[in-house]
Amino acid sequence: MTTTAPAPSGVRDVPTFARGPVLGLAAAVGVLLTAVSGRYGYFGDELYFVAAGHHLDWGFADQPPLVPLLALLADTVAPGSVEVLRIPSTLATMLGLVLTALLARELGGARRAQLIAAGAFAVSPNFLAGGHLLATSTFDPLMWVALTLLLVRWVRTHDDRLLLAAGAVTAVGLQIKFLLVAFWVVAIIAILLCGPREMLRRPALWGGGALAVLTTLPTLLWQARNGWPQLEFTKAVAAESVYAGGMIGFLPFAFFLGGLLIGTVLALHGEVALLRDPALRWLGVTVLGVTAIFMVTGGRPYYIAGLFPLLWAMSAARIEARRPAIWWRWVPTWPTYALSALFVLGVLNIVPIQPAATHSDKPLMIGNFQLDEIGWPDFVADVRTAVATLPPDEARSAIVVADSYWMGSALQHYAPDLPSYSYSRGAAWFGVPPEDSGAVVLIGDPTPLAGAFRTVTRVGTLENDLRVNNLTQGTPIFVLQGRTVPWNQLWAQVRHL
Repeated sequence: MTTTAPAPSGVRDVPTFARGPVLGLAAAVGVLLTAVSGRYGYFGDELYFVAAGHHLDWGFADQPPLVPLLALLADTVAPGSVEVLRIPSTLATMLGLVLTALLARELGGARRAQLIAAGAFAVSPNFLAGGHLLATSTFDPLMWVALTLLLVRWVRTHDDRLLLAAGAVTAVGLQIKFLLVAFWVVAIIAILLCGPREMLRRPALWGGGALAVLTTLPTLLWQARNGWPQLEFTKAVAAESVYAGGMIGFLPFAFFLGGLLIGTVLALHGEVALLRDPALRWLGVTVLGVTAIFMVTGGRPYYIAGLFPLLWAMSAARIEARRPAIWWRWVPTWPTYALSALFVLGVLNIVPIQPAATHSDKPLMIGNFQLDEIGWPDFVADVRTAVATLPPDEARSAIVVADSYWMGSALQHYAPDLPSYSYSRGAAWFGVPPEDSGAVVLIGDPTPLAGAFRTVTRVGTLENDLRVNNLTQGTPIFVLQGRTVPWNQLWAQVRHL
C-alpha cells in the first residue's frame, strides 16, 4: 500500500505556472516542426524504425521495441506519410518544453524563470533536430525530463506517489533506450553520499524499480535468446565515437547540441547551482557522474541531452531569484534567444531542396543528417534497374542484399516486392536469405560476401537525381553469382552491429 510521508517542515509552495506564455511557446515550436516535417523525406533511421515495426518483436539487436511500435502505428494509419510518422516526435518535443518550464517552477521559478528555461529548450539544436525526426534520441530525453521533475518534486514534498510515478516513467524509458540505467546507478550512489538518504528507505522507490524491471524482462529475455547483441552494439557505438572526437570531443559537441550560447551558459550555471544546494546536490553529482560514464565508455554526446532541461531550469530559477553578475547578465535576454533561434534554423528543413542540392559538396546550410533525408526513391529505382538487367530466369530467384541497414530498410519500404536483406545492425536480425535463392544484387562493399561467390561483377552506382552528396550517393552495385557457402553460415559471419 502506498503512503504519503509527511512533507518536510517549512515546505514551500511553488509559483503559479506561466500557462499562457509557456503553452504558446510550445505551440509555436509545434507549428514550426509540423511546417517542415514533410519538406524532404525519410531519414535513414526512420526507414529502419518503420522496417523494424513491420518485424515487431519484444526486442531488437540495437534497441527496445517502443519506437518501432510507434513507427508501425504511424505507417499503418497513414502508409508512406513522413508527416504522420513525425507527429509523435513533435508532440514529445512540445511536452518536453512544458516539462522544462514546470521544472523551473518546481525549483522556485516564477514566470520569468519558466520562460528562460522553456526558451532554452525551444532554441536547442538537439531538441529541434530531434523533434523533426522519429528516433529514440527524440523520446529518451523526454523520459529524463519527466523523471527529474518527479524527483525534484519529491525532494520538496516527500510524496511517495511521485516515486512510484518515477518508476513508471523509467519503465517507459527502458522501452526506448537502456540509458536510464546509468542515471539510476549514479543517482543512488549520489544519494548515499549526499542525501536525501531517506529516499532509499521508501518502499515506493523500490516498488517503482520493480515495475521498471518487470516491464523490461521481455526485452531482456529477447536479448538473452539472441546472444545479447545490445552489448556488441554498445561496443560499436564506442568505436564510432572515436571518429566524432571521442572523450575530447564529447563535451564540446554536447554543449553545441544543447545550444550556443544560451544553452551552454545556463547549463554550466545550473550545475554549479545544483552543487551548492544541499537538498539538490545529489542531482548535481548525478549529472557529473552520468556525463563521466558516457564519456569514458564511448557514448554519444546526445546521451546526456535529457539532463540539460534540469540544468536550465535550475539556472533560470536562480537567475530570477538573484540578478546575475554584470559580465553575463545579458545572456538570458531576448536578443540572445533570437540569435540562437536563427542558428537553430540550420537543423531544420528550411532551405528548398533544389537550390541547396545543386552542388557536389555538402551545402553549408543543411546538416549532414538532413542530406540523408533526400533521394531514397531514386536509389531504390537504381536497384530495380540493376535487377532488371539480369536474365529472366536469374531474376526470378535473385535477391537484394545491402551492406547498410538504411539501404536495406529503404528497399523494404519502397520496393516490398523485391526480396531484400541487410546484414547491418538490427536489420540483420530481420531474416536470413533463403537457401534456394540465386544471384545476389549487392548494394555496397562486396568484400564481406565476395569469398563465398564464384563471380563478382559491378553493374551500377546509386545516384539521386539532385546529386546530393549524402552517405548513399555513389554507392556501387554488384551482382554476385555462384554461392558456395550456405546462407545460415555466411550470415553469421557477415552480420555486424
